[in-house]
Amino acid sequence: MRMSELYAVGEKAEIGSYTFTEENVIRFATRFDPQRFHVDKEVAKDTLFGGLCASGWHTTAAWMRTFLAFWERQSAALAQNGLASPNLGPSPGFQKLQWLRPVFAGDVVTYSVAFLSSRALASRPGWHLNTILCEGVNQNGDAVIRFESSVLEFD
Repeated sequence: MRMSELYAVGEKAEIGSYTFTEENVIRFATRFDPQRFHVDKEVAKDTLFGGLCASGWHTTAAWMRTFLAFWERQSAALAQNGLASPNLGPSPGFQKLQWLRPVFAGDVVTYSVAFLSSRALASRPGWHLNTILCEGVNQNGDAVIRFESSVLEFD
């Protein structure tokens, strides 16, 4: 089964949620993006954000973790119905990454994915390049992240 057979163009699937606790915001930022508004709750109050907020890279990494868990559930559900899930490989990249508003400690972001397109790769018979729209909204329904990702698919 191919992604193009599984999903209609533009069809959006909610893939799960992630809670940005103060602890995981600081832990991620300390290792990967140690800017003051990501690592120090008191100092963050005096920044343009007005409080401790997650790194944009953290919101992106949480989307990926949430997607992998979703895909595992999706593949298991297909297998229970006797169907083989699409054989997805790595992503050759993404584009149009937008961090639309800050994600603060305590926010819960619900992520989604929508299938946009698929094309066969002439240089690699049996391979397809899929494009998906990846998004996240906070607990108030405000969009916080959006990007398009390419995903390889193999026979």
